[in-house]
Amino acid sequence: MLAEAQQIKNDLIQWRRTIHRNPELGFNVFQTGELVAQTLSDLGIETQTGVGKTGVVAYLGEPQGPVIAIRADMDALPIQEENAVEYASQVPGCMHACGHDAHTAMLLGVAKLLSRKKLSGQVRLLFQPSEEAADEQGISGAPRMIEDGALEGVDAVIALHVDGKLNTGEICIQEGWVGAAADTFRANIIGRGGHGAYPHQTVDSIWLTSQVLNALYAIPSRQIKPLEPSVVTVGIIEGGTTDNVIPDTVYLEGTLRSFSDEIREQLVQEVERVLSITRSLGGDYDLEIERGYPPQHNDPKVAAWLHQVGVDLLGKTKVSEAQRTMGAEDFSFMTQIAQGAMFNLGVKPPQAEPRYLHTATFDLDEDALPFGSAILAETALRFLNGDF
Repeated sequence: MLAEAQQIKNDLIQWRRTIHRNPELGFNVFQTGELVAQTLSDLGIETQTGVGKTGVVAYLGEPQGPVIAIRADMDALPIQEENAVEYASQVPGCMHACGHDAHTAMLLGVAKLLSRKKLSGQVRLLFQPSEEAADEQGISGAPRMIEDGALEGVDAVIALHVDGKLNTGEICIQEGWVGAAADTFRANIIGRGGHGAYPHQTVDSIWLTSQVLNALYAIPSRQIKPLEPSVVTVGIIEGGTTDNVIPDTVYLEGTLRSFSDEIREQLVQEVERVLSITRSLGGDYDLEIERGYPPQHNDPKVAAWLHQVGVDLLGKTKVSEAQRTMGAEDFSFMTQIAQGAMFNLGVKPPQAEPRYLHTATFDLDEDALPFGSAILAETALRFLNGDF
């Protein structure tokens, strides 16, 4: 399958660059979805649009046998691109800084490769919107596609994510928990404002916030078991309008990261307990918790499939064990429905400096695209043929 993927490398590059030039945010992936649907139609593949609002699902083969799904996300990020390349984003303030353009192109490559094969089952291709964002109900693209039946009857689901720290021609994969749950907390620290020259007549919300911050940052090191990974990060602090006025309130917003359900619940409880400090100091608070993505679990059996295909196609020395990350991915919703796993695909040219996701200078080595398509397609074929 790798040799066949190399033959369509120019197609992969063209698809990726077209998508990169025209990034779209969240569920507004109309142009990208149209490109995907038209390409699939040109290949003679049965296609369903409007899945999960703006997602696209393609069906290859027949569902009478085993069914495997392969997912790629399509949305970009609200970042102004700084790369001086001919395929740079043409949309101000928006770019593919997380490699979803490559994910989509590689899944189109899978479609082209498998459209030529006689399949003993079904391969379902899931082109997903809004991995990076949520809708007005706080729901991202994966659960919206699940709601619309994208995973009904699916026996296994696989995906990849580009990795700018890993060399082109290499992958990494690990079984078990590989990505964290991500929850958001939003809080108002409530005091009583007044003149900055007379703090004794106020309940200083900024001072209250300083006590809260110290306690929040101590949660992972002093309240959570030392062997249980967790993160508490405050990303937004807003309060005050001028130098000599103590504000009534200060707004805080941050993220909570964990792997287990037990620690996930404990983090929420500890944040609530920390905020109650304000009441003992004469202030008050209100708190909102928004539940985000669950932790990402790689099924041991599916992870082993991807590992073996990687070894067979790339060589044993090119496949390593991924390390757990506190990053989050809404693919985790799909692996709650069917056994599944995600692997990391190296996209860094050898000898080059690492290329970090979610930055204005992120780019990738397009030589990596055939490797991604080949591993996904080969894994799907072997699964349908009962070769695992």
